[in-house]
Amino acid sequence: MTLYIGREASKLWKRICAETTTELNLLLENWKYLLAGLIFQYIHGLAARGVHYLHRPGPTLQDVGFFLLPELGPDKAYISETVFTFVFLSFVLWTFHPFIFKAKKICTVLLWCRVLAFLVASQILRILTFYSTQLPGPNYHCREGSKLATLPRPDSVFEVLLINFPRGVIYGCGDLIFSSHMIFTLVFVRTYQKYGTRRCIKQFAWLIAVAQSFLIVASRKHYTVDVVVAWYTVNLVVFFIDKKLPELPDRSNGTASLLLPLSTKDKDSKTKEENLQLLNGNSGDPADRRQRTLVNGKTLEDGNTVHAETTTNGA
Repeated sequence: MTLYIGREASKLWKRICAETTTELNLLLENWKYLLAGLIFQYIHGLAARGVHYLHRPGPTLQDVGFFLLPELGPDKAYISETVFTFVFLSFVLWTFHPFIFKAKKICTVLLWCRVLAFLVASQILRILTFYSTQLPGPNYHCREGSKLATLPRPDSVFEVLLINFPRGVIYGCGDLIFSSHMIFTLVFVRTYQKYGTRRCIKQFAWLIAVAQSFLIVASRKHYTVDVVVAWYTVNLVVFFIDKKLPELPDRSNGTASLLLPLSTKDKDSKTKEENLQLLNGNSGDPADRRQRTLVNGKTLEDGNTVHAETTTNGA
């Protein structure tokens, strides 16, 4: 038993080291995209903080979702946040599963480049939308009479730039259309829908996304329009951007090394090798290494039938 555990631990360690090497090579090639995506997450938070200074509390707008769904109340507002945290952490852990499991389909670095592209595009549209029109917030701390509904004039630029994290993010007002929680949830669910392997988890993820939508409205954190707009906007953004981005290499068949992006040095070496093979009359394709037959000075491929007429003198 001890020998078995030691052998499996050794295999796991080798797998982690090999995957780390692969991902580091990809990180060296794609770090700019990851850094840009992470920086924009701060810009998105800064924009949400900025619109809070413009927010003016008022009567809650008439909403179909508020009429149909019972209000959870401030003491149960944590339910939607708990569901979102579960979705977020589950997705993050799944993106790092290639380091642990032998069966793998994705590259973590390339997947996060793709996810951040979806998030950034959706968040740009969100910033443009909630700065265009400021609606009175339906959340409890955004209503009339709440001290958190409006922010006093900042004393310095640093007060704005620091965005009072995390309190400033949790108790924000004015950044309504459309829901940021639904942006992350839908991007994560659609990504797993495409690259995940468990059908039951895919179905469960969509069920969680629907439940999250109802919980957000029932918690009065957003109007129904904020959730509805998020559903079709995020799905359209992911659909169109996904067509523009290069497809991820499929590692499920065990030939990841052939599908992963090559460095410049590797590309030059491969090009020289192909040119040398062409000069030698070999295309380098194993399928082309077939038996050839020389008939009447012509080289013929296998499968070709040659009808030669044999003539003799006097016949």
